[in-house]
Amino acid sequence: MTSCVAKEPIKKIAIFGGTHGNELTGVFLVTHWLRNGTEVHRAGLDVKPFITNPRAVEKCTRYIDCDLNRVFDLENLSKEMSEDLPYEVRRAQEINHLFGPKNSDDAYDIVFDLHNTTSNMGCTLILEDSRNDFLIQMFHYIKTCMAPLPCSVYLIEHPSLKYATTRSIAKYPVGKEFPPCSIDVYKIMEKVDYPRNESGDVAAVIHPNLQDQDWKPLHPGDPVFVSLDGKVIPLGGDCTVYPVFVNEAAYYEKKEAFAKTTKLTLSAKSIRSTLH
Repeated sequence: MTSCVAKEPIKKIAIFGGTHGNELTGVFLVTHWLRNGTEVHRAGLDVKPFITNPRAVEKCTRYIDCDLNRVFDLENLSKEMSEDLPYEVRRAQEINHLFGPKNSDDAYDIVFDLHNTTSNMGCTLILEDSRNDFLIQMFHYIKTCMAPLPCSVYLIEHPSLKYATTRSIAKYPVGKEFPPCSIDVYKIMEKVDYPRNESGDVAAVIHPNLQDQDWKPLHPGDPVFVSLDGKVIPLGGDCTVYPVFVNEAAYYEKKEAFAKTTKLTLSAKSIRSTLH
């Protein structure tokens, strides 16, 4: 049986809340753990709860100048610190200094970044690397711990639909010993905008049959949008897809009505690490 061995044990874990200041579950949990960390304390680990975007949290808004969960690319992180930079870019540099540097051996091992969505996705884990046995093992462990409650995995591995997330500063090894496993994931195919008129304004809304149907199969010909004059717009193409982030309010500005995904199964080798 083939296995992987983690070279270094997990030592540092961060739990982020408030990356988007109006997503309050993470804000409430992190604030609670900052006051009383016994729930997340583990022997031999440095577990740090952290409010990532305090100004946005204070105003209960998604962000101040720009989306903090999109600016952790090396270009932004390497810019000279200046008051002229957008607040979230400066904050990203501060977070990278505290929990990174990104892509370095000194970076935190794992960052759990807690979010909310207005779509009906339930508990969701976001996976960025389908070839990382450590990540797949960790997600499999979380899904097993949450059973029988559902926990879906959204695979955002895509050549062009990538963005530099807050959690991307961390490394991703996991501890313990895990046998080979497999998990079902939903891999992003493309993002779908709302139909628009010649002026670029939204000309149709999500069809009632699609609303709150995240993770459910959507077949060619099924209704997707309904125009303001009542015309039904069906799904095109020739394959079944699985919609996610359906009618997510924060994505209106990003011109995303929902994302199409395809369902896959990922497998991971067994893992042994030096963490006990």
